[in-house]
Amino acid sequence: MIISIPADKKDVHSRVSLSFARAPFFAIYDAETDTAEFIDNTAASLQGGAGIKAAQIVADSKASVLLTPHCGQNAAEVLQRANVQIYKTADLTIVENVNAFKEGKLQVLKDIHPGYHEKFGR
Repeated sequence: MIISIPADKKDVHSRVSLSFARAPFFAIYDAETDTAEFIDNTAASLQGGAGIKAAQIVADSKASVLLTPHCGQNAAEVLQRANVQIYKTADLTIVENVNAFKEGKLQVLKDIHPGYHEKFGR
């Protein structure tokens, strides 16, 4: 199983990025081998549509699970179409969140927000 997590640093012992779409990296964690690689989030600097593009990057990584503190509606729709399950992270490091997910301690992310488009005048 491949798990994707938004990351501010390329370090599994760092905290999960608070932003899904604007995170500079995604940790791509292979739960079977307990190994991780990091990919650049090319959507982070987009003026608009960052959530949709970030969701496509996650889907293209072959992840079946996304661990994130927040997710916008447009991104969630892309992820759902790609059969990527979305779980809410705890205030832990990347690897601690992966372990919490594997132990069944994380909840499905139900609070999908409508996006931040209006807040930035777009």
